[in-house]
Amino acid sequence: MTRTRALVALVLVLIAAAVGGWAFWHYEARWWPKTVTRHQAQIVRILESSGWASPGLQGKRLYMVSFRTCPDCIRFTEEEFPKLHAKGVDTRVIEIARRDRNGVSKSTPAERATVAQLWLTHDWKLLQAWEAAPADAWKAQGIPPADGDMARTAVIEAGRKMVDDLTPLMKANGVKFAYPLLVWWDDKGRMRACACEKRETYRFVRRELDI
Repeated sequence: MTRTRALVALVLVLIAAAVGGWAFWHYEARWWPKTVTRHQAQIVRILESSGWASPGLQGKRLYMVSFRTCPDCIRFTEEEFPKLHAKGVDTRVIEIARRDRNGVSKSTPAERATVAQLWLTHDWKLLQAWEAAPADAWKAQGIPPADGDMARTAVIEAGRKMVDDLTPLMKANGVKFAYPLLVWWDDKGRMRACACEKRETYRFVRRELDI
């Protein structure tokens, strides 16, 4: 009987440990950002040479790779950017006009024109105006079209190539590329990254950027 009780107790302890471990992973560990230790210089070079637009703040840097109608990107921008800006974090937004897929267009002429303009000018006010307007109502008035312009089309393709180049580099660091892709540096100087599609990831970004 004593042996049976001991076995039952052991089983209960193991079950409790398993449940606790699952809960820790489910509610905490799976949302942790990754530390980028491989291909750092190449990743930094790609990000810094891209067409990012930012408010020009003097605090920590946060790069965000996005596309205009990305719902997770919009949510992060609306919920987290005001907090980040209040702490001086320079949010460097890199907008992409995605490639067509299986004959289905993933961007509009107005979107391509605006993305090309952002890459060429780094105009934060333009980005804000674009984000403030409904995506389907934005006509890119006063912005030169990218379609039919070899130079601006090349800029659009540079953005797409950036995604192609970043995808395997981030994968080598345990990050599966998705939008929004966030890259920043914490207080220890470590390069950190996450594909922050879920709200559960936000608290870790805030914590590491001193929010």
